[in-house]
Amino acid sequence: MQLIANGLNFEVEDHGNPADPAILLVMGYTAQLLYWPMDFVNGLVEQGFRVVTFDNRDVGLSYKFDRVKAPSPVRQLIAKRFFPKRQMAPYNLSDMANDAVGILDSLKIGKAHIVGASMGGMIGQLIAADHPDRALSFTPIMSSTNGAGLPGANPDVRKVLFKTARAKARTPEEALELGLAFSSLIASDEGRSRSDERKALMKLAQERSFYPAGPKRQMAAIIDTGDLRPVAQRIAVATLVIHGADDPLIPADCGRDIASNVDGARFELIEGMGHDLPPSKLPMMVEMIADHCRTADQRQLQPA
Repeated sequence: MQLIANGLNFEVEDHGNPADPAILLVMGYTAQLLYWPMDFVNGLVEQGFRVVTFDNRDVGLSYKFDRVKAPSPVRQLIAKRFFPKRQMAPYNLSDMANDAVGILDSLKIGKAHIVGASMGGMIGQLIAADHPDRALSFTPIMSSTNGAGLPGANPDVRKVLFKTARAKARTPEEALELGLAFSSLIASDEGRSRSDERKALMKLAQERSFYPAGPKRQMAAIIDTGDLRPVAQRIAVATLVIHGADDPLIPADCGRDIASNVDGARFELIEGMGHDLPPSKLPMMVEMIADHCRTADQRQLQPA
């Protein structure tokens, strides 16, 4: 369904009983809401939660900033080094956090548990820190503070990233080829072995919306937002950090950095998980997140 939030239109899916505690799932860079596995969504619903997913701005069926040009990532990174407060992107991750809060407003959800994957975990840090009255708990998955000194993607991943950026795929076929190569590189062994499923999901996403301009603006938003450590240090809600032990794009130390900057946060490392959501790990993750959310709900009910 289409909703208006933060003055823009968003594609939103609402699962489960509206009377149950809400979990807002925030997806990552370039990824549409259908990249949340239905086994994951349905698992959380079966655990007694209302689960809301949505397309971020500039992807899927949500609002597109047509004809708004993103800066060159290289120029932007250089400029931010010398002028860290300079804003060069059409929007930043704080704007995307406001989108998420606006979706809660449109659905008349006062508070929700926030779960974010990758860039969604960065957006989630801003929701939890800047909108503490709207967050019941926070769970970043395979995410980072983007703080100085943290390890980056491994060399093979960086090489493919730069190749993909230079290639500028203009057709769905070109984008599919590049996307499959990249997803294979960052996935777990389990994810790599399911190449037919990955291809089918990517083709479905392309049929739903092929929009090469959007990722450029989302990347610019990440760069403009910069170091989230000061944001993470302001998070007061119960926080569970989940990360894959085999993540070659955002190494596990990046997840540990979130946990070390959020007071009282718990860090859970999942063996055999890369920068993906492997089907065999979903039941464990559903249980972890459901337990975390229920514990946070109980704390909310306790008298001060």
